[in-house]
This record gives sequence, C-alpha cells and structure tokens, in this order.
Amino acid sequence: MTGSYAIKTSKILILLSIVFCTSVANAGPREQAYRLHNRLTGVPPQATVLNQMETLISAGQTEQAARVAMANPYFYNLVLKNWVKKWTNVDDSERVTLNDYVATVIGMIRDDVPFDQVLYGDILYTSTNPTLPPYANDNNDHFMQAESDRIDLSASLVQRTQSTVTGIGDTAGVLTTRAAGEAFLSAGTNRRMNRFAFMNFLCRDYEALHDITRPDLWVRRDVDRAPGGDSRTFKNKCVGCHAGQDAIAGAWAYFDFVDGEIVYTPGTVANKVNQLNLYSDGHIVTSDYFVNMWAVGQNASLGWRGAQEGYGAKGVGRMIASTRAFSDCMANRVFKLVCLKEPKQQTHIDAVNALATQFESNSSYNMKSLIAKTSVLCLGE
Repeated sequence: MTGSYAIKTSKILILLSIVFCTSVANAGPREQAYRLHNRLTGVPPQATVLNQMETLISAGQTEQAARVAMANPYFYNLVLKNWVKKWTNVDDSERVTLNDYVATVIGMIRDDVPFDQVLYGDILYTSTNPTLPPYANDNNDHFMQAESDRIDLSASLVQRTQSTVTGIGDTAGVLTTRAAGEAFLSAGTNRRMNRFAFMNFLCRDYEALHDITRPDLWVRRDVDRAPGGDSRTFKNKCVGCHAGQDAIAGAWAYFDFVDGEIVYTPGTVANKVNQLNLYSDGHIVTSDYFVNMWAVGQNASLGWRGAQEGYGAKGVGRMIASTRAFSDCMANRVFKLVCLKEPKQQTHIDAVNALATQFESNSSYNMKSLIAKTSVLCLGE
C-alpha cells in the first residue's frame, strides 16, 4: 500500500465514522437494528435476528449487522428484485415480471461477482429449481413461473456462461439478456440500448450530456439536418445528442430483436439501422465499430478510462463500466435504496463519494459490501 493511498483510505474511514456517529445518535441500538432489517429486507426481523443485530450495533459493528439482515432471502427475493426491475424497461417500472436481467444482477450481488462485469461479463443466471421450464431464448416462461411459484432466488440461482446458453457471440452482461433485448432492441435503430445503459448505470440521460461542440461526422442519415426547414435547429440542438450517441450506437449494429428473441448476425448490419434516409450524406453504419465523442469536452467529467473506441456490445459495455460515473451512480442508487431518499445533506454527499471510491478500489466493485456500508449512513434516521 502506497503512502498516498493509505492517507486517502484513512480520510475516507474518518469521514464515514463521523457520518455514522451523527446518524446513530438519534435512535437506540434495538430501534436501529429493527429499522435496518426492514430497509434491507422489507420484512421485520425475527427475535433472534433482532437480538443479534442489536448486539452487533451496540458493539460498533454496524456493517456486520447489515450483513446479518442481508442473509435473509427477502433481501434478494423482494428488495433487490424490485430495485432492479426498474432498470429493465423504458418506463422505469417495477411492475414487470421477473426476467433474466433481474436474475443476473441478483446472482452477481449474492456471489460477490465484481459488479462492473454487469455490463460486459459473459454471465447469465437462471434457477436450478426442477419444477420450472428450462430457460429459453424466445420466451420468459422460466422466470415468470419462478416468480409465480415464489421460488427462492437466493438459493436456486446459478451462474452460467451466457454465450453458451444463448449462442450470442458478443455478450455484454445484462445488456445482452433477453429482457434487455425486448426493452431496448425491439424497436427503433438500436440507439435506445446505450441510452438506457447510461441512465441506469451512469445516472445520466443523453439530454444531460448535450454538447453541440462535438463534430457531427457520425450522425446517421435518419437525422434531418434542417428540421422544420431550419438548419440552425440541427446545429444548435439536435447535434448535441446525436454527435455522441450515434458514434457509440454502432456497437449494436449486429443486433436485433425478432420473434421474441435477440438476433445476433456478426458481420451483417441489421436492416433497421440504416433504413431511413433523410440526409444522404449522413453516416452509414457498416460495422459494429464505436467511438466515444464525449470523452473530451464537458462530458470528460464522467471520468472515462481506458480505450474510448472499439467494437461491439462487450466493448461499449466495458467502456461504460470503467468510468468514475459508474461508481458514483451505483453509490447514489444504493443510498436511495437503503436510505429511501437522495443524498442531499453535505455529509451524506461526501460519504457517498467516499464509498464510490472504496467500491471501485479496495472493494473491487463488490455491491454487497457497498450496500452494507451505505446502510450505516442513515441508520439512526
């Protein structure tokens, strides 16, 4: 451990301890234990569990108390399930059925799989329960019945190699699950997939990245250069999003969603990608190459790292997961999950930033650890 890293870690620990001491002052250990269990599982604790958590909190071992609560199956079967469901559809709704996207996130958290792999890993989780229909590429029956039968996901999920199960050669974690394909590849020209990856994992929609200073050489033919008859509208408005999004959307050129399943045709661009021609001199997608035009300029603030160009779904997923914004987004999402509010107090903002640093460094993107540590911040509230 270098001296600078040790100093940084020490500062983080001091900051978190200050926030913890401030939070816990407002409630006794038993009340804190009860509240912590409810927030992490959605159900009250049994007496023995409550006593165990109270003892740990009284001894200053609050993170360990959180882990006791997280051992309850409801942490996975209820809280995490409903949390992740919102990421799987364009309406940000948890009123959807269980699916392979949700199951894969739950399994990764349970198994302490480094969570950056959620966007590029060759990973898929399914249930081993023998009463369920087998996983299928063209329907969601496996997971629909698992939810209907209230199968314990915490006990029955097993990690599988996604490319082997689905036959997709370019896997990108949850982005190439069937549920993601149905929601984000089923219509349009495949720009939607990256947009919702940004929203769900960088906590930013494209409008927040609007930058009209980026060159428009990757903007496709289906974007009118003079909407309403005025070219200034394109230059002052449309290009702000399309210059960046079209340049990275090429990663999904070989993907489509047809007849209920993802269709992957390596080397052949899906027909829908170039189907509309409003400006003949616009960019024509010929491969799954992508380049990040937002790595410089105002959006360099997302903290891009590593290669900013490449090929395919796995490449763009890895690029997104490598950003500082990914860690910040996950830390903020977890705070809202366990504290039931946004981190608006400066002490909470600073603590969440510190936890994001821990998450991507010595915690190795361990989501379970991030959840346990974050739950301490609002324990007494």
